[in-house]
Amino acid sequence: MNNKISENTPIFSQIVAGCMNWGEWGANLSVDQSRKLIEDCINIDVTTFDHADIYGHYTTETLFGNALKGISSLREKIQLVTKCGIKLVTPNRPDNKIKSYNTSKEYIIQSVEQSLVNLRTDYLDVLLIHRPSPLLKPDEVADAFTKLKKEGKVLHFGVSNFTPSQFETLNSFVSLETNQIEISPLHLEPFINGTLDQCISKKIKPMGYSTLAGGKFFAKQPEDSVVRINKVVDQLAIKYEMTHDQVLIAWILKHPSGIHPIIGSTKIDRIKSAVNALDKQITDQEWFMIWEASTGEEVA
Repeated sequence: MNNKISENTPIFSQIVAGCMNWGEWGANLSVDQSRKLIEDCINIDVTTFDHADIYGHYTTETLFGNALKGISSLREKIQLVTKCGIKLVTPNRPDNKIKSYNTSKEYIIQSVEQSLVNLRTDYLDVLLIHRPSPLLKPDEVADAFTKLKKEGKVLHFGVSNFTPSQFETLNSFVSLETNQIEISPLHLEPFINGTLDQCISKKIKPMGYSTLAGGKFFAKQPEDSVVRINKVVDQLAIKYEMTHDQVLIAWILKHPSGIHPIIGSTKIDRIKSAVNALDKQITDQEWFMIWEASTGEEVA
């Protein structure tokens, strides 16, 4: 199932392929392996790919771009999302002396220009500010976004990890199309702090990362909340003939904000499993069973 993340954007795949682990920070895929994974994703209707400039210590975008090299037809079939604003301390950026944020107009434009080179594309479908800097100047970000859009280098804009008030502040200067947030049964904050309510009211779709809690549900020595959640999930998996991860994805998808889960696996079978979860449903009471297992207490 594919849909728009806002009234203004093109169609995005409901399941998003997260690229953070494709390179040095994870599977260390080769260019050929990356190209095959892109093609395999397209074949199962996963056409949206999520990046950030910092992934792989600033190298993963280039890996992906090299996979696209010489096959222009692939670019036409996909949507590219990337993020900027975090400055990592790494040999690849010797001038970065401390991990920090930079959301100045100059830095945003510079970051986009580099991402376009890395990804071997003329435009980005969506650019996100990766983290809300305490020093963020909304007028500068708006100026950068306006310039990039006018030049056709970025089609749409959004943010990542912004609170509702931070989102509202920047959105009053420039139109934002999504908020990419951490969300899972182990991270319930967006459900209660107004983040998802805001998405509904503004008719935008959030993107959700760490929807499987970074592998915590499959840990050899899980924490107490994971044990409680897994007990419920295992029961539902048997009842509905689903895999464990499909139950967790179905739980995320049930929320009325229309969350687009980002799947960070480099295994096509895991990504396909998430796609198959689009057709799975659990009841309202079962959804709250997982919620209660997470918090350890019934709702008020």
